[in-house]
Amino acid sequence: MKQPDVLRKQEDFTRLYKNGKSSGSRYLVLLYRKNGLPYNRKAFLASKKVGNSVCRNRARRLMKEAFRHTEEALPIGYDFLLIARHSILEVKEDSVEKSLRSVFSKTDLMR
Repeated sequence: MKQPDVLRKQEDFTRLYKNGKSSGSRYLVLLYRKNGLPYNRKAFLASKKVGNSVCRNRARRLMKEAFRHTEEALPIGYDFLLIARHSILEVKEDSVEKSLRSVFSKTDLMR
């Protein structure tokens, strides 16, 4: 069964790229916008510029775990797209979480 809190449709991504706001840090880029739903939706991307499939999957795992730790402090009703930068491969999970928290605090989304 599909999870409702995951961004899947191309139109949602297009809307996020066109109308969303962005903020970046050393290890990742965040795009976000209100979605009008009673829950948050999220997606984690790592392009081929990040590396081979092993590297891309590690980057996504790092972002997912960091997001899981910060999720409770976020407001409800947003779409979040986290895009990995190549530098994410050189660090551990706690650095990615710290970077993610700083991105959210820059955007005033953290409670």
